[in-house]
Amino acid sequence: MKIVDVPFCTINWSEVETTEHSGITGKAIWRTFEKGNIRVRMVEYTPGYLADHWCSRGHVLLVLEGELETELEDGRKFTLKAGTSYQVADDVNPHRSSTKNGAKLFIVD
Repeated sequence: MKIVDVPFCTINWSEVETTEHSGITGKAIWRTFEKGNIRVRMVEYTPGYLADHWCSRGHVLLVLEGELETELEDGRKFTLKAGTSYQVADDVNPHRSSTKNGAKLFIVD
């Protein structure tokens, strides 16, 4: 990843407005910072969340709290607990997320 046109800056995530994104079940609550060619997000999934799409965008994702289930389109499944991350490139391994009890994530893409 090459970060372009992003000067040094800090973010107080508690001051960033939220947006809600419904899943098949549950919802994702995003706090988003976009600058240059990157998007950085703090995301909270409510208990019972299941994404409504397969995502093919590349990410670096870190689980801060809770437990995240990540399913790849080829059928593989991964359980990520707090302190665990995954990395995936654009258009490689489409994936979707779910959580039984909720999760809080930090994502860069």
